[in-house]
Amino acid sequence: MLALSQLSRDVLRTLRDHLRPLIVYHLFFTLLASLLLLPAVAWSLTRLLARFGRPVISNAELVDILMSVGGALWLLAAIGLTFLMLYLQQAGMILVSARPRDNHVRLAFEALWWTLRRLPQLAALVVVQVGVHLLLVLPVAFAIAWLYGLFLGGLDPYYIQRVRPPALWQFLAIGLPLAITWATIAATLYFRWILALPLVALEGLWPRQALARSHRLTHGRKGPIAVAVISLLLVIIALPLLVTQFFDRLFTPMLWWLPERNAVLVPATLAYLTAYVLLTLAITFVGIAANALLSACLYLRLAHREPQPAPPLGDAHPGRLAWALELGVIAFALSQAWLIVNSFELRDEVAVIAHRGSSMDAPENTLSAVEQALADGADIVELDVRLTADGEVVLFHDRSLTRLTGDRRNLGEVTREELATFDVGSWFGDAFQGERIPGLDDALVAVRGRGALMIDMKPDPGREVALVEAVIATLHEEAVRRRRCLDKAVDVQAGASCGDPDVIGEMRLATMSAALVEETRAREPELKVTLLAQLILPGTLDRRGFDALGLRHNRINQSEIRLARHYGYEVHAWTINDRARMSQLIDLDVDAIITDRPAMLAELLNDRRELGDGALLLVKLRNWLRY
Repeated sequence: MLALSQLSRDVLRTLRDHLRPLIVYHLFFTLLASLLLLPAVAWSLTRLLARFGRPVISNAELVDILMSVGGALWLLAAIGLTFLMLYLQQAGMILVSARPRDNHVRLAFEALWWTLRRLPQLAALVVVQVGVHLLLVLPVAFAIAWLYGLFLGGLDPYYIQRVRPPALWQFLAIGLPLAITWATIAATLYFRWILALPLVALEGLWPRQALARSHRLTHGRKGPIAVAVISLLLVIIALPLLVTQFFDRLFTPMLWWLPERNAVLVPATLAYLTAYVLLTLAITFVGIAANALLSACLYLRLAHREPQPAPPLGDAHPGRLAWALELGVIAFALSQAWLIVNSFELRDEVAVIAHRGSSMDAPENTLSAVEQALADGADIVELDVRLTADGEVVLFHDRSLTRLTGDRRNLGEVTREELATFDVGSWFGDAFQGERIPGLDDALVAVRGRGALMIDMKPDPGREVALVEAVIATLHEEAVRRRRCLDKAVDVQAGASCGDPDVIGEMRLATMSAALVEETRAREPELKVTLLAQLILPGTLDRRGFDALGLRHNRINQSEIRLARHYGYEVHAWTINDRARMSQLIDLDVDAIITDRPAMLAELLNDRRELGDGALLLVKLRNWLRY
């Protein structure tokens, strides 16, 4: 019988008995992967992506490219190489736990050598095991894609998110059971084949033999195995969350009691971060090792009736190199803590960009929303624009009029004169009854001398260039009107209300199309352009053609910030309406935050400006922990 308590004891004892050689192997493998394997894999995959010759920055583009032959081959290569790295790492730890020696460094080297010798078998196991799971998921993925097209294909994605029509629930009612069925089958196969990796690593079996033997050994025991695997997974997920909460709730408040002097705060923060980094490294190691040791312990119990791997010899010694490696880990943690402390900028400024105006307090893309955004302290008002049937530029997000007006026609099929009859305020509240769809020219008048616009272009297929040209023409017309206004101004106050005549320099355009960025820059090089992206597939985007990159906030990390500083463009995060998340992104050093709640962001920035250096340092530390 397999009991969870027995397996837990086996894993913990094995981890205790083989801790030092496991740490040494983990460090060796991490060094090898960081210096050789991962860069080689990343370079290969990036080169393959570059051959497609087009950027992939949205979910639709990602799906489109993965549906092509080349994209499918790239995805298979990426998945295969990722799992091969995981299998190599796990196989080495299984070998370490099953082959004790008196010298920990020599044992780690031997495990690394034997793992590399098993590379053909491990690669074949990845192809078979992962390949079967992919073959299982393909029909389910195609069925779900077909169902999506059937129920939701004709609806605007934003309409689906906001309104959640009955068709969405119909799609989920049919699609979710399909996904659950696939997950159940995939999990059953995983538990059936859980011993394949230790069989390849320890006995040198080829995949077919290993999978067949694993099936025989696990027959009738999948329930207890599933409980053990799921329990371990939950512990691995929970540990980092608990540690972060532990530091945030217990140690971070203790730093607030220290005197606000750098001579005290900086060393205390450095010690705090060093401990946190060490604990994070330890948790990462334990999570990786525990998964490998569970497989090893299951293998020994089921294949050899042994409760756990034999402990190391009584006179086993770590060796000087093992001590040196462990001291190196402490030095690494200290250096990381120092880099983190030095990366904190005590004073930072972030532009407030109101998403579709203050769209939580007024109907989106209306003059009321623009006025509210300016009153809320927005530096820039982001608005969506589309072309009407008669070539006029108006403020509207969706392709269809359905969500806001109930009319099922697309906006591009209706003239501006007709659009003037639609009420786009009543859905938001009685106070906004009679609110109309304004033109871009109306919005430009509203922000004269008070703020700037970010004009997000939403072109209909085939009218992309026409929209760019119409927007630029509208900006030039506004510049002419402002110059005339200034010519007629009788005093400075009247002149200020005319706005800056350099409209091209003041406003900025935004688009989710890299091709439209090029079209815009070709027609008006002085106009600032923001490229909006849901994601960026590595190796597909030329980062030298835009002034700012607007990224979905959960895609922004330190790597993206470093790239922005290297290429000289800004990073704009969208769309954030949570104060804590706003604070995190400020400390990540973004240049602007796009939000539906500009007043909340403006208030947060004011609150941070009033903090002393010590208090602000602690705020940044807390945000770093939560990120």
